[in-house]
Amino acid sequence: MSLCSVDVILFDFGGVLADEGFINGFAAIAEMNQREPESIIKAGFDVVHSTGYVLGQSDEKTFWKTLREETGITGSDKELRDQIFSRFTLRTWMFEMIKSLRLYGVRVGILSDQCNWLDELDEKYDFFKRFNYVFSSYHMGKSKKDETLFDEIIGRVDAEAHRILFVDDFQGNCDRARSKGTNAILYTDGESFLNKLEHYCAPAVTQEHYNTFI
Repeated sequence: MSLCSVDVILFDFGGVLADEGFINGFAAIAEMNQREPESIIKAGFDVVHSTGYVLGQSDEKTFWKTLREETGITGSDKELRDQIFSRFTLRTWMFEMIKSLRLYGVRVGILSDQCNWLDELDEKYDFFKRFNYVFSSYHMGKSKKDETLFDEIIGRVDAEAHRILFVDDFQGNCDRARSKGTNAILYTDGESFLNKLEHYCAPAVTQEHYNTFI
C-alpha cells in the first residue's frame, strides 16, 4: 500500500520551483523605463500570449519587438531578457523536497507556461534530470489557460486523475486542474505549501524541510 495518496505531483516553475523571474523581471524593466510595474507586467503577459511565443508559435525577437511597440520601453533584447533570467533563482529547498518525494515513490514533473527560456535555464542549472516529466507550453502548443491541456497531461502521466496533484501559484490554473478531477495546491509561501503537502504525502515532509523557514 502506498504511503502517499497521490502517484504524480506536477510543479509550476516560476513562482514555485524558482523565484518568479517573469514578474520580478518585468517590474525591473518598468523601473528602468520609469514606468508603473503593473502596466509593464500585464503587457509582458499579454504579449507573450498574443504573439504565440509561449506556445512556440513565434520567436523571442518578435516578442521583444512587439512589447517595445506596445509599451514604448527601451533596451536591447539581451538587456531586457537578462532582467528576467537573472531573477529565475532555483529554490534549493524545493529540490530537496522533490528528492524526498521520489524516495517515497512519487513521480514528479514540471508543468510550466514557459517559452524556450525554460530549456535555456536547464542548460544553465541542469535540473530537468531531477524530474520524471517536463511539460512546457512552448513544446506542447497549449498553455494552462486551455483546460484540454490538463486532459492531455492526465493521459501522458498514465495515472487516475484523483492520484495527481498540481502545484501552481495562480488560482485559475489550480481551478482548471481541479475541474478535471485532479488535486491542486495554490502555492503562496513555502511553509504553508509544506503543510498542505503533508495531506498528500506526510512521510516525505520532515522537520528539516520546515527548518528552512525558521
